[in-house]
Amino acid sequence: MKRLLFILAILSLALVNAGAAEQDTVNHCAAIIREFRQMPERAIPRDVLRHARGLAIMSVFKAGFIFSGKGGQGVVVARTGHGWSGPSFIATGGAGWGLQIGAQVTDFVIVLNNYDAVRAFSRGGNVTIGADVSAAAGPVGRTAEGAVTPAAAVYTYSKSRGLFAGVSLEGAVIGTQRESNFRYYGGPVRADEILSGMIPPPPGAAPLRRALGR
Repeated sequence: MKRLLFILAILSLALVNAGAAEQDTVNHCAAIIREFRQMPERAIPRDVLRHARGLAIMSVFKAGFIFSGKGGQGVVVARTGHGWSGPSFIATGGAGWGLQIGAQVTDFVIVLNNYDAVRAFSRGGNVTIGADVSAAAGPVGRTAEGAVTPAAAVYTYSKSRGLFAGVSLEGAVIGTQRESNFRYYGGPVRADEILSGMIPPPPGAAPLRRALGR
C-alpha cells in the first residue's frame, strides 16, 4: 500500500510539473528535437523531417502499481509558407491496470506526413492516434535517407527512460490545450490560426523553430 501511494505521489508530482510555464514546455520540446536529431544511427532521417508537414512533440510520464496512470504535454507545429508555425499546446492522459510496477518518462516526436494529419490537430479538439490518423513507427538512421514515401499519416518516434517496456501511442487521445494557448499568446486563439501561420510565432518560440530547422 505504501508503495502504491508512493507511485501515485510521483505521478501527481509529474502532472503538476506538466502544468509548468508554457515557455518551459516549448524549451523542453526544442531540447527533445535536438536529441532526436543527434542520436547515432537512431536519428530521425533528415528527409523525413524535410518533407514533414508538421510535428507533435511531447513527454509522457507513466507510473503504476497494479493500477497505472499516464499524463504528459507538449506542442504541435506546422510548416507554413513562412517557415514553422508557432506552437499549439497539446496534452494526453489516461489510466489502466495490470501487472505493471514502475515509472517511466517517454519523449515522443510525431511526424505529421500530410495535411490531413495537420488538419486533425488544427480542429482544436481531440485526436486519437490510430483512429483519426493512421500511425506507424518511423524509419530511423542513415539507411532510411531517401525513403520519403510515407507509409502512414503520421510517423511516431520515442525515447524512454524507466522501468516499463514502453509507452505506445496507439489509441492515445491527444487534446488541444486551449488555456495554455490563451496564456502563451495573450488572448483567445484557435489551433488552426496558430498552425496556419495566421498568428505570428511569439519570440519565445525561436529556440524551437531553430531546432526544427527548415
